[in-house]
Amino acid sequence: MAVRIKQITLWRSEVANRPGALAGALGPIAEAGGDLKVVMGYRIPGAENRAAIEVYPVSGKKVTTAARSVGLSDSGIPALLVDGDDRAGLGAAIARGVAEAGINMIFLMAQVVGRRYSAILGFESSADAKKAASVIKKAKPAKK
Repeated sequence: MAVRIKQITLWRSEVANRPGALAGALGPIAEAGGDLKVVMGYRIPGAENRAAIEVYPVSGKKVTTAARSVGLSDSGIPALLVDGDDRAGLGAAIARGVAEAGINMIFLMAQVVGRRYSAILGFESSADAKKAASVIKKAKPAKK
């Protein structure tokens, strides 16, 4: 399968770093019928008492209202959701292509499940995200 690349809007909130913070954010979204594909939760480096929660997608009136009720909002970070069939070396090829194009990623979260990979890449600008999308489409692992 070919690589799929989609520009996405991550919703984000900073919360107190305490037990139950993630559950408190996700509960209302689930109750509103939200079907999240990405959930990231992490302590903010250098601020041990603060954490960040990021989710995607947030759409529809009920889900949007629920997300806002727990402090989530559009992160403003240009991001791409990339997925496809996994191949050894593909992550390195993507990172190399983005670097050679002079694009700085501000974050990367990736995983492989079975034979498929999925990644979220964040960029400094929408122009960088758009440029990266064309680079990622062409990324090929090095031949052995």
